[in-house]
Amino acid sequence: MKLSDNLVRKTTEQIEAQALPDTHPAVPQLNSLFGEHTFFLNRDGLTIVEPADAIDSGGRKGHVVQLAEWSDERHTSLVPCEPHVTDVIVEFGGGNIKPPKPH
Repeated sequence: MKLSDNLVRKTTEQIEAQALPDTHPAVPQLNSLFGEHTFFLNRDGLTIVEPADAIDSGGRKGHVVQLAEWSDERHTSLVPCEPHVTDVIVEFGGGNIKPPKPH
């Protein structure tokens, strides 16, 4: 899922991660491998956020999905892993999740 700037901000306020900007040289290759997403780097590796199935208490939630792991302790290289949903959930708040406006 491609997140709006507001949802990227809400995500990074809740999890320790850095969003890769669309201008990052790796984003086109990541999009071709995993589809159009907002990609995040954290201490565990490369992740995305996918919508949770249920809507509860008027708010939307997203699950953090890990796509790649760091191959070394210095976090200089990533290796793909079997994509898996982590235990981390992001609270987006009320309202519908809308795709970002085209630039």
